[in-house]
Amino acid sequence: MAGRKKVLFTPELDSFKLSRSKIDLFLNCRRCFYLDRRLGVSQPSGPPFSLNNAVDQLLKREFDAYRAAQRPHPLMAGNGIDGVPFSHPNLEEWRDSLHKGICYALPGTNFVVSGGVDDVWINSRQELIIVDYKATSKKTEVSLDEDWQIAYKRQMEIYQWLFRKNGFKVHPTGYFVYCNGVQDVERFDANLKFSIKVLGYSGNDEWIEGIIREAHRCLSAAKIPEAGDSCSFCRYREAARAVE
Repeated sequence: MAGRKKVLFTPELDSFKLSRSKIDLFLNCRRCFYLDRRLGVSQPSGPPFSLNNAVDQLLKREFDAYRAAQRPHPLMAGNGIDGVPFSHPNLEEWRDSLHKGICYALPGTNFVVSGGVDDVWINSRQELIIVDYKATSKKTEVSLDEDWQIAYKRQMEIYQWLFRKNGFKVHPTGYFVYCNGVQDVERFDANLKFSIKVLGYSGNDEWIEGIIREAHRCLSAAKIPEAGDSCSFCRYREAARAVE
């Protein structure tokens, strides 16, 4: 929400937290990113995805049971994935994107880059496997083929990069546990059923550090950047300004 009290970037700060979602905002529109992180004017927020959050919590609880037993979840075994859920004392901290997450202070900037991961597995070669949960409801099979899902792929790559920067060996393939709400049933009966697919994605994190340094230069400048070509928020502001 615009006007919300928050810590704003200045070049003089000792450290400034930059979340994974704000990196995505920078890639989508540098003007909106600057207005948000430097001037405190955020894009209007949408309603919370309460059902998606419920699916996340239920999946975490389920995978945590297999984590405690150090056994592979049936979804892992059924998809030929070598590994078990990773047990680590910092797991809940890594999951907490609002207050902590997994963090890395990028040298040469005052950015502390952070992200809140859904899950982490570990294979027999002691490589971490980064996992993200997704929930939707569509009549077709879920995939990672839509243009807008580039945000999901960047999300996975940033998480992989953060774990590597924290000294972990990370497998190049991460997984999306994608839950699709089934619609073609005769009765609801207060039960929402899901089909679940585990989709692998091999990430490439070579772009990340350069983009973060660009974001730092953007916020350090005194001038507000130009509007993004495809930014609907900027187009709305310009159209509203033109008729006022």
